[in-house]
Amino acid sequence: MREFMDYIQSAFYSATGWNRDNSYSSLNATSDALLNFPTPRGLRLTLSSLATPKFATSYQLGTVGIVDGSISYLYSTVPLDDAIAQSDKIPLPDLLRSYRPLAELPRRDGDGDGEGGRVLRKDSLAYGRLYLPASMLEALLVRRVSPALQFQLSAVSDQTLRNGGTMLGMVQYDEGRYTVEGLASSDGGLLGVRGLYNFGGDVGHLNGPAQLTATNGNGGNGERERIYGRFSTGAELYYGTLNKSGGMSLGARFATLPTHNGTPLTATTTINPLMGTISWTYAVMAGSNCSLATKMDFNVYSYESDWAVGMELWRKKGAWSINREMEGLDEAEALVPGKPTFERSFEAKMDWRLDDPLPAADPIADTIPDATANLAEIVPPPTVMVQPKKKERSFQAKMEWRLDDPDVDPTEISSANEDGADDEYSGVLKARLDQHLRVGLLWEGRVKSLLFSLGSSIDLRRLDSPFRTLGLEVQFSS
Repeated sequence: MREFMDYIQSAFYSATGWNRDNSYSSLNATSDALLNFPTPRGLRLTLSSLATPKFATSYQLGTVGIVDGSISYLYSTVPLDDAIAQSDKIPLPDLLRSYRPLAELPRRDGDGDGEGGRVLRKDSLAYGRLYLPASMLEALLVRRVSPALQFQLSAVSDQTLRNGGTMLGMVQYDEGRYTVEGLASSDGGLLGVRGLYNFGGDVGHLNGPAQLTATNGNGGNGERERIYGRFSTGAELYYGTLNKSGGMSLGARFATLPTHNGTPLTATTTINPLMGTISWTYAVMAGSNCSLATKMDFNVYSYESDWAVGMELWRKKGAWSINREMEGLDEAEALVPGKPTFERSFEAKMDWRLDDPLPAADPIADTIPDATANLAEIVPPPTVMVQPKKKERSFQAKMEWRLDDPDVDPTEISSANEDGADDEYSGVLKARLDQHLRVGLLWEGRVKSLLFSLGSSIDLRRLDSPFRTLGLEVQFSS
């Protein structure tokens, strides 16, 4: 489960207009979340609070053989007013969803203006965490210098590490179309640089007018199925000054944008030339409640390969079945004003059949004077039943294998979902499987005001004791 402090850090980046996904280190973030999610071990309880819009605390207590815990504090110079801290109100997709579509690239209007023309102050974030009883200390300091420049310093102090700890400094420059990062670590004298370049999709709008067009290539009938997304290519190079060793990797990614009308998907390829490893990942949001991912690794030197598959399945609070929707449609049709309703006669019900159709009007009867006129006054003319035009299901209903809600305009479904999508889920089931028959299961959700995470790691090759880990995590925040 995503920790509360990481959620607050994301709120800080969102408040200052920084895009964490526009980085080479986040190239495989979507597939890693679906394939490499951690499973809890033992019992762990976390109590957190956003005491003020600028200050947050978190206390954690767990037991895995021994009792341990941690104390965390976070301070931000910018108020985090948009952050929802109450555990009973936090949108579950923000905390638990693994597949996250790419955010729009920020516009850099000038040195002093951020996205949307907001004057950016030199905001900062400070975070510290103390682990007990190991007495290990973590620290993080983030400093926004300009809309495109950010400094980050992280450190770990532990007696088990060489020299008693390590420190990592990073400078990040994000221009939207491209981003460059430089890093230096005290562990082995590591120096590195990495970068990411974007093209296609919404990149062309960065140098254009401030107002982005709403069309994305899916509006025309001839281009309705065209995939609208963003390509990203990047690389990293690092060198250890103490051990005289280095490394590098290359990567590429294609991901659809939120404005794409089709199925969201993400595909990545990474290559490590020195180790001879090639990795492919593919993640797709098969429906609004289901995401799938797969990964394939291959080594050109040893000819060894590895694969893994993963999925997440969301559960809604009140799932509607097809039969129930059909009943709702029948009731809605019966309540249409002015629409006649017919009930079968008792004889037709006993014979398991429909009533005979009413006789059609005879034009010769118009020439018969008085008798026909008197009969017409007694028997009303038959009502002509006009079949309504069948309405095509919306795209979302097709993705969810269901019918549209009765008396709801499909064009209003998207706006209605934006208002109530945060509260329509009660939990998510995550599962993964690799070629070594190692299975990971995780069930996360919310009960009243408590967030829980129940999971286990299973090794199917050892059926005598398949459960390798089993744990439960409970979080409460206010």
